[in-house]
Amino acid sequence: MVFYGTLVNVALIIAGSLIGRIFKNIPDRMKQTVMYGIALAVMAIGIQMTFATTQLLIVIISIVIGSVIGEWINVDKMMEQAGKWLESKMPAQKSGQGISQGFITATMIFVIGSMSIIGAIDSGLRNDHDVLMMKGVIDGFTSIILSSTLGIGVIFAAVPVLLYQGLITLFSTQISRFVPDELLELFISEMTATGGLMILAIGLNLIGLTKIRVANFIPAIPVVALIVSIIYAF
Repeated sequence: MVFYGTLVNVALIIAGSLIGRIFKNIPDRMKQTVMYGIALAVMAIGIQMTFATTQLLIVIISIVIGSVIGEWINVDKMMEQAGKWLESKMPAQKSGQGISQGFITATMIFVIGSMSIIGAIDSGLRNDHDVLMMKGVIDGFTSIILSSTLGIGVIFAAVPVLLYQGLITLFSTQISRFVPDELLELFISEMTATGGLMILAIGLNLIGLTKIRVANFIPAIPVVALIVSIIYAF
């Protein structure tokens, strides 16, 4: 089944989120220290991903143009409103902690990255789910800490993960018919590097050093696709 890897990934996010709520009474100092640890790991992953680029100029242009588009349509606000809509459908939490922060943070961490795309493509093209299985384990442990710290909103990040990876898997069966291997490899490397900068920004936000509207960088991904397509064509 081509969706096996994505379904396992989603299940581990849900399980981790529920486990995190069970252990929500973890001392605040421990939560903070663990969150800092995750933030540092996330930043390290982001930096490592950035080095995947073979043409840094593509990454720079994509981030700049993507951020302009993102600020114009305000993707961050859209995601925040989605989180608040979910929050309005849930019983009020005694802690007063909202759903939006957990939903947005977890979605950005779980969706952006090379493992999502590469794993989904492997599932669709080769019926190989190893990458998504590994990603699921990482996401599961991360969701435990995020849920215990940021609230139940983390569990709703499973929905965009399902849609995002599921759609890539669904359409990847047709990719080889239309996209040359060389173009696909170039896109994955530059998308990975661009996504790495976003992951780094997430880590900086988690550790409390910045308040970057990371979601507004998301349009940079389709911009990468457009730029590498133009380069390949000429």
